[in-house]
Amino acid sequence: MKPISEKPILEIEALTKYYGKGANRTMALDGITLQVMPGEFLGIMGSSGSGKSTLLNCIATVIHPDGGRITVEGIDLQKLRGGELAGYRGTKIGYLFQNFELLDNLTGRENILLPLSIHNIPEAEGEKRMGELAAWLEIQDVLHKFPSQMSGGQKQRVAAARALVLKPGMVLADEPTGALDSKNARLLMEKLAGLNRQERAAVLMVTHDPNAASYCRRILFIRDGKIFHELRRDVPEETRKEFYGRILKVTAQLGGGSANVLTVG
Repeated sequence: MKPISEKPILEIEALTKYYGKGANRTMALDGITLQVMPGEFLGIMGSSGSGKSTLLNCIATVIHPDGGRITVEGIDLQKLRGGELAGYRGTKIGYLFQNFELLDNLTGRENILLPLSIHNIPEAEGEKRMGELAAWLEIQDVLHKFPSQMSGGQKQRVAAARALVLKPGMVLADEPTGALDSKNARLLMEKLAGLNRQERAAVLMVTHDPNAASYCRRILFIRDGKIFHELRRDVPEETRKEFYGRILKVTAQLGGGSANVLTVG
């Protein structure tokens, strides 16, 4: 288990992002400020167009903000170039996409090991990490298969193993249950929450689904590019079902609803 640090792993200050020009210019992020601690499981919720995916993509350096600052483990992301930027994307964060983003011409095993080969991790160490993740995520029987031979749940768990195999300090998950049925969505969230507890990696998950969000410990609700509300599940005796009820009340204020993907019990 990774040691717990009192310093934030992620700090965002007054982040702004615009799309378009002139009369068509739209503000996607309007001065977002937040901190994320190591080992935290944070959900980011909001209606379509609220800015939640833009925020995640700024942290991933997929898009560049127009103002403000993002610092990860003391590193100012706007200052990263070339090899330093590639290193951040490869080793500091893991990215879990809704649509898996697996390479179709590689087996599950090869997809998982690819980041290790890119970053020169010794083969023996890579095999060890992959074996541990495959056992935890219950995907040993699909490592030899190509993505076209896997179910949606198997693909997403292989993708999760690929995102986690470099042991990043932070995992960014963009609607990870969006393409899954209820059984596989529940299994993925249970595994993601378990790995969060075991490895102490911070997880930032964008989701529209209150059921998936009920696995988080804290949730930020975004509306019109601003943080509208924050919920914390700080009380140990609060069940996930009770937390889910509080989430529903806030999403109702936002005008959103549950996709009812997971069964809360």
